[in-house]
Amino acid sequence: MSDATAPTRTLVVGEALIDAVTRPDGATEEHVGGSPANVAFGLAALDHRVDLATWIATDERGRRIEEVCRERGVALTAGSQGAPFTSVAHATLDASGAASYVFDLEWQVAAVPGLTAYGHLHTGSIAAVLEPGGGQVREILAAARELGATVSYDPNARPSLMGLPDQARRTIERSIMLCDVVKVSDEDIEWLCPGESHADVLRAWGALGPAVVVMTRGGDGAVVHVTRTGEQQALPAPSVTVVDTVGAGDSFMAGLVSGLLDAGLLGGPEARVGLHAADLADIVPAVRRALATGALTVGRAGAHAPGRPDLT
Repeated sequence: MSDATAPTRTLVVGEALIDAVTRPDGATEEHVGGSPANVAFGLAALDHRVDLATWIATDERGRRIEEVCRERGVALTAGSQGAPFTSVAHATLDASGAASYVFDLEWQVAAVPGLTAYGHLHTGSIAAVLEPGGGQVREILAAARELGATVSYDPNARPSLMGLPDQARRTIERSIMLCDVVKVSDEDIEWLCPGESHADVLRAWGALGPAVVVMTRGGDGAVVHVTRTGEQQALPAPSVTVVDTVGAGDSFMAGLVSGLLDAGLLGGPEARVGLHAADLADIVPAVRRALATGALTVGRAGAHAPGRPDLT
């Protein structure tokens, strides 16, 4: 791995796209988004060194994504700009601020040079499922893991893109087997695993390999499962007035990875050993950071990425 005295560098692999958000009054605005890109922006806002391997074009929308990445301090890896067009997610907000999505996209990802530079890798959402990119993402995960990097994953299910639930679950579980940390929402579990209890799914996914599986529950907070000890604990969300939920799960994910990186539980082979030996008390502070970042995001319009000063 890279110099142990240097801050861990994180690679995020996944879609960066344009969110075209239509609000209840019918007004539409375009913003740079995509679940993995939002996680990268969230990590950068929390002062982590992060690169993004994605698939955009050199069209106007692609140039806008490139500009925002540069502004946020996120570097694009070589090969990220080979797409024929830049993907768009059309989000429609209801009166409560919840978003539903329709996508115009295609996805693949180029091989990432210099994987040894990264102590941690994150992926999720469309990138790990939609082919041909899904298989390419798993190849990158496996290669990074072999080199010693820790891995995190957020399934962030998109039913309109991921086919039948049982098919999507099989694909998602192939990625889970390569991971150290998984974050999933209760809505994801209910779609992917109908009729199964949340607790049983957390245990089953932990048994596939991750040391920690965290389930978010919107305004009801999160449930943490620690595989080694079997501990599960529910943690409440901070009280907040919801403006909209765009990017909330991604902000939670960034806060979770940030907290675990700061605790030395992600970021290389020694961190992996520590994470897999950890108990609930070791993990809870990172989940509390995640809950705080998620709450700060839903209190603002759009996929707001909180920084460290916001957490004080």
